[in-house]
Amino acid sequence: MTANVLFAGRPDAWPAYEPLLRAEFARLGVPANLRNEFAPEEVDYIIFAPNGPVSDFTPFTRLKAVLSLWAGVEKITPNASLTVPLTRMVDSGLEQGMTEWVAGHSLRYHLGMDTHILDQNGRWEPKAPPLAKDRNVTVLGLGALGTASAQALAALGFQVSGWSRTQKEIEGVSCFAGADGLKEALAKAEIVILLLPDTPATENTLNAETLAMLPRGAKIINPGRGPLIDDGALLAALDSGQVGHATLDVFRIEPLPPEHPYWAHPNVTVTPHIASETRESTAAEVIAENIRRAEAGEPLLHLVDRSLGY
Repeated sequence: MTANVLFAGRPDAWPAYEPLLRAEFARLGVPANLRNEFAPEEVDYIIFAPNGPVSDFTPFTRLKAVLSLWAGVEKITPNASLTVPLTRMVDSGLEQGMTEWVAGHSLRYHLGMDTHILDQNGRWEPKAPPLAKDRNVTVLGLGALGTASAQALAALGFQVSGWSRTQKEIEGVSCFAGADGLKEALAKAEIVILLLPDTPATENTLNAETLAMLPRGAKIINPGRGPLIDDGALLAALDSGQVGHATLDVFRIEPLPPEHPYWAHPNVTVTPHIASETRESTAAEVIAENIRRAEAGEPLLHLVDRSLGY
């Protein structure tokens, strides 16, 4: 039986995704009728992004699953009209892009590159940084992106700790969990990387209390989600020197408003939500494989637990 698959991502993404998805369906032998327009009652699967045309799933009466093109699903899970299984995007391109961005900014902090690139002022200070083995880095969030980033940093020789809500075991990474584990993970963290999902339980993970747990002068890197940080608490910690610098890629409001104090703060680097993004070629592989699995009665990959929000 041929499955009807609706592409409901951003309309201008359709020309890029269409040939890739068709090629993957053919490669996997999945009989699929792929379109960007269908009568709702005819649709079996929706390839979805929150910035696409679908927000109400009620008319899709024979829908089997919704397959998100985004890694974050916080904008989808509250939708009461969505009652079928939901998957999120976890693909090799997304992981590789995030790993490269995290490693680059971690090395930037570790090597003190800003001093030489941004703050020359005629000073000659031949002071080499420590080796990576003497630098403590903590990754908050050990899902697919956090694990990949932690493993990459460990491979570079850093002393890497990781924290998650549930206990994980990752080779080369000291893993912590729970409230006591968070305190221990932050206690030696010279660089902190946030890769947690955005849920009510993770909002303001870095706040006045947890920022005070860090060694003085610690650096913050947030490519995860804006609400993970209490902005007022971070600005206060930057002003006091408790936090030495913050590189922020995600924000509660995007684009970041021009009047936001992050823009003008001398110890904040703002990047415009570019740490990583879904790559069409690798995303098409994941989507097609999940539809193959669903049609074959096999478990879906990257299934979202909506009670947890990820």
